[in-house]
Formats: sequence, structure tokens, C-alpha cells
Amino acid sequence: MKKEILYSLKSPYRDSLDVVGYRFGSGEKSVAIVGAIRGNEVQQMYICSQLIQVFQKLEQENRFAENMELLVIPCVNYYSMNIGKRFWPMDNTDINRMFPGYDLGETTQRIADGLFQKLQGYTYGIQLTSFYQTGNFLPHVKMMETQLTEHNLMKWFGLQYGIIRTPRPYDTTTLNYNWQIWETNAFSLYSSETDRIDAQSCEVIVQAILRFLNYAELLTVHTTPGYQTELVEESNISQIRTGQGGIFQPCVRIGECVENGQLLGQILHPIEGHVIAEIKADHTGVLYFAYNQPLIHENTMCFKIIHN
Repeated sequence: MKKEILYSLKSPYRDSLDVVGYRFGSGEKSVAIVGAIRGNEVQQMYICSQLIQVFQKLEQENRFAENMELLVIPCVNYYSMNIGKRFWPMDNTDINRMFPGYDLGETTQRIADGLFQKLQGYTYGIQLTSFYQTGNFLPHVKMMETQLTEHNLMKWFGLQYGIIRTPRPYDTTTLNYNWQIWETNAFSLYSSETDRIDAQSCEVIVQAILRFLNYAELLTVHTTPGYQTELVEESNISQIRTGQGGIFQPCVRIGECVENGQLLGQILHPIEGHVIAEIKADHTGVLYFAYNQPLIHENTMCFKIIHN
């Protein structure tokens, strides 16, 4: 393993922002894995830390293929993480909406540029990312549809679902999209948590990455059995929003099969305690996202259902 500073941003007020990478093997640029780009992606950073432990052991046992290099970047945005803020603390911008970056631009554009310069040229790119809204997901993998996408590669992870997303204009400045445009097969992996550590879903993602590397013939290692991944167009996923705000009480859990019209949750009056709204399924399918905070605003997305 080789540890190195991939990008450094000097600050007049505190220590430099040093983006550190861990390299395993040597040879062709095979796989790059990126963890926390946002400051609340604690789970994503933790997953990378566990991968580094596993890769160190596998490297000592000579399990990696010859002429390959694997790069792990656990955290890009230490500044925001240290103060518990999701976006860049100075101007509230999202580094993952600044790619491919600009070396003479704003601070987050410069960070994105410095990072992307190091990430170009890899055969596969894996980003451990998160949803903009708080909640729990079924662990899954997602790819952008860029006409350069090989969707079947998602099956190598052995996760239950592989989501195919048609990019919107704001997606064109993400790491995943730009990796694809620069001819890297790029995947976004979602675990169940973001700002809290869930060891069980962390292990699910670690095993998924090991399965992928096995299929890609980049290492030899025993892994737990995975799913026969079902590929799903994002247009076949419905979003259910609240009609009123109040105390949120879900009645179902992620991964459950639900029927059209089934009660998914209730909204209680925050002071008087009675039910003021019911939330019902609009399709039959599998619940794959659920909001997880006790208070909820009106018109907040609280569930996602993959249609049967």
C-alpha cells in the first residue's frame, strides 16, 4: 500500500486540505474508489476505511492480479466534515456538482479539478455516495445513461437492484457523469445510511465491491453470495410525498413488498397527537427508500417504491 497526497488546498486560517489516496498494486489504472465528497457522508468514509483494511490484507496475500492498480480516496471534504456540514462551509456549494472542475475557478471548482485530474484514465470508477435527503435506502448501485454505459456491469456487484438514471442537466456536473464521458465505467453505490455508521450495510457494500473485483478478474477472494441483480429504469420508481407536515410515523420498512393503496405511514398533529394524514402506496412494488426523521414538512418525499 502506498499513501500519498493527491491534492492539497492551502488555507490562511487552518491546516491545508489534503486529499489523501491509498494505492494498492501497480500497473494499469484499473479501479478508483471515492468515499466522502460531502461533509455528512460519514458512512461512505467508514466503508472506505474498511476497504483499506481488507485490501491491505489481500495485498499481503498476493491476491491482486498483476499489472493493476487500485486507488481508494476515503474523504475529499474534511473541512465540512469537521463542522458537521454537508456542503462546502464557505459558500454552501456541493463539490459533486462541480466536475470536471476548473483550476482557476471557485474553491470547490478547484478541488473538483484537482481530484478529477487524478481520477481520469481508470477502467472502473466507484463512488460511495448519498441522497440529498435524509432517509434509509436498500443498498443498490446506480449508473448514468450516457450512451457509453454498460448496464450489465452493475450485476457484478450482486446487489438487489441496479438503477439506470437518465441524467438531468444538473447531473452533468457530477463525478459519475464526467467519469462516464471520459470513458470510465462509473458506478454510484448507496448504502442504507449517510451521516450515521451502519456496520451491517457497510459490510454489504464491502462484499459487493469485492464481488465486483472478482468478476473483473482484478483479485481472487472468497465473498458472500449476492443477488441476481434486477436492472430498473429510474422512471419505474415512484416518489411519495407528504400532504401535510407533522410527526412522521412509518408503518413499513425498506425492502418490504407493498400493495397499491396500502398504508405506509401516518402524520400526527405535533401538539395534539391525532392522525391528520395517511400516506398510501401509489403502486405495487418494493419499498426501497424511507424517510427516517421524526418530524416532516409538507410535500417532503417520504418513500420510494420500485414498481413490480
